[in-house]
Amino acid sequence: MDLTPTAWQLWLIAALLLGALELQLTSFMVLWLAVGALASSIGAALGLGLNGQLYLFTAVSVALFAASRTLFKRVFMRDAAHLKTGIEAMLGQEAVVVESLGDPLGGTVRINGELWTARSLSGPVPEGERVTVEQVEGLKLWVRRPTASMPVPLGDPRKE
Repeated sequence: MDLTPTAWQLWLIAALLLGALELQLTSFMVLWLAVGALASSIGAALGLGLNGQLYLFTAVSVALFAASRTLFKRVFMRDAAHLKTGIEAMLGQEAVVVESLGDPLGGTVRINGELWTARSLSGPVPEGERVTVEQVEGLKLWVRRPTASMPVPLGDPRKE
């Protein structure tokens, strides 16, 4: 009795091991490799040569990975909003003038708890007024007065 494993048995063992690994990792990457190994096992059982088995494994794994990425993105991410970060998140937000914005040097504004150098696009702006961020240029914000703005008290409200 010959106990030497054949190619289809080795591919089947690889598919089972990769499937077990997928259960531990839950990343859906190893799952497609397991399916590719299973397809190669079937190909080997049908008499496909080693090069054909490797090609089948690669083609099935890559095709499933590419298709799942597109499918998951369409199905699970269709209602997801684009997350704005960094400069993109600051545009259009309101900031409070900490140091009056005068010509030509500008001043300082507070946005999201941080102090930024700013210049006004709508003339001088006094301290305590709210402005809207229109543009970011390096570490400098270009701001504009909203149409109707109200001064913001700069003192700590807990002290009053």
